[in-house]
Amino acid sequence: MYLTAVGLLVLSLGAVFVVRSFGSESGADGFLGGKSCDDPTQIRLSTTPELQPQLESAAKSLANKDNNDGPCLQFTISGAPSAKVAQEVKQGDDNGPDLWVPDSSLWIAQADDGQTVPAIAVPSVASSPLVLVGRSENFANTSSWLSSFAPPNAPALLDPLTQSSGTLALLSIASERAKTSATDLQTAGVLIPLAQRLGSMAKPYTDVNGLFGRANQDGSNVVVPASEASFVKYQEEHPEAQLKAILPRTGTLVLDYPVVVTAKANNEAVTEAGKALAAEMLTDAAGQARDDAGFRDPQLSPLGGGRGVGDVTQLTKPTTAAISKGLLEWTKLSLSAHSLAVIDVSGSMAEKVGNKTRMQLTIEAAASGLKLFPENAALGLWTFSTKIGDLGADFRELVPIAKLTPAQRQRMLGSLTTQSAIPNGGTGLYDTAIAAVRAVRSSYDPSAVNSVLLFTDGKNDDPGSLSLARAVQTLESLRDPARPVRIIALGMGPDTDAGELRQLAQATGGQSYVARNPSDLQQVFIDALQNR
Repeated sequence: MYLTAVGLLVLSLGAVFVVRSFGSESGADGFLGGKSCDDPTQIRLSTTPELQPQLESAAKSLANKDNNDGPCLQFTISGAPSAKVAQEVKQGDDNGPDLWVPDSSLWIAQADDGQTVPAIAVPSVASSPLVLVGRSENFANTSSWLSSFAPPNAPALLDPLTQSSGTLALLSIASERAKTSATDLQTAGVLIPLAQRLGSMAKPYTDVNGLFGRANQDGSNVVVPASEASFVKYQEEHPEAQLKAILPRTGTLVLDYPVVVTAKANNEAVTEAGKALAAEMLTDAAGQARDDAGFRDPQLSPLGGGRGVGDVTQLTKPTTAAISKGLLEWTKLSLSAHSLAVIDVSGSMAEKVGNKTRMQLTIEAAASGLKLFPENAALGLWTFSTKIGDLGADFRELVPIAKLTPAQRQRMLGSLTTQSAIPNGGTGLYDTAIAAVRAVRSSYDPSAVNSVLLFTDGKNDDPGSLSLARAVQTLESLRDPARPVRIIALGMGPDTDAGELRQLAQATGGQSYVARNPSDLQQVFIDALQNR
């Protein structure tokens, strides 16, 4: 009966551990053992679940120490994902923790409630480098994170918006660029398809062991960024697994497990409690248990027994601004696309730039851009010049908007490659922009970024069209904040009217980009996709 009662109590607490620490000899005994003390200071501590057992052991050890002059403390320790706690602290949850040990200090800035950023009491009580896990045959090129992510490999990231290893993987690619010659185009060529593929999933990845299982399958090209500690644990539980962990030669970022003060009051006492618990975590006895669990010390000393990846070269730790920028960019990139590409085929597109015409350069840029979209994206294709469509319209539909199945992708590519500039054709820009926005609105997808990708080398020269002011006014009247359709205007060459494109795009909440040298159009296209 006693055991049943205790079992029910533990179940009711969930993953919560309560222990009283040292102090006065008098008073009630602490739950789960420890010395007795009067009126203990209550410390609610939240930590990432994988480190909870280590902190519980440190709290028990602290409670059993003979230190009558020390503070009288009662720790209540619970496990929760770092991103979840950051959000609770940011929202000022009254039931939030006093101390917090996230798996990475990157979450501290995300917990800013607008008044104070939580303070770090102890920079680190453990560490674990980010490693890349997969089968040996998938590591032919480990010169950088970017090259390790490139095809034919299929990176499987834990959700970068909620999981530290996913976030750090993206930040590693950004941090290593100081050591590599990777261009924006090369970086985007890897990250945009990855974001689109993972963003199209019904649920993001949150189970690292499940991803390790996928990576371990025969013939799998899956590679998984993960903490060394999670890989070591998986190896111990699955000794038959054909997986290895590597570090790209550029280096890596590290999960650092800081002790953070999140208390709204009594901060000095809470800070001292955090330091006392951290000191216990860093004793020799606790260090052996930490190593056994797969965690390194704060100095990143290699794990014992030859486990893990050995010595580590660290990449430059990202700034708070870089972290926020990286998360925002991923959020934008991972949204699916519902877009209409509208390409200028007026006479001026036949002009040559070097050995190629503007038309050829545009087709190449659009075809390269098409490769960046996954099958869940929906794209269509129009061309425009003066009086080329039904009833004298300035636009012509070539491929209706539809999901990018292999057949749709082939239709898009086939139509693109057969286009040529129309001799003496004018640029019917305004009427086309308005009609394109209306077309995307008519098939609006609330789960995607709805946009018009407008390619042109000039300015409106259709004498029968609206004025610029009327065109802008019409586009503004079509604007619906609840169902936005944005024009992303991509201009090229010296004849492009940048001001005209800017006004058209801004009327829809979109943006415009101009490549004065048409050979730079591919890079401009990448910039547009990254900032949509």
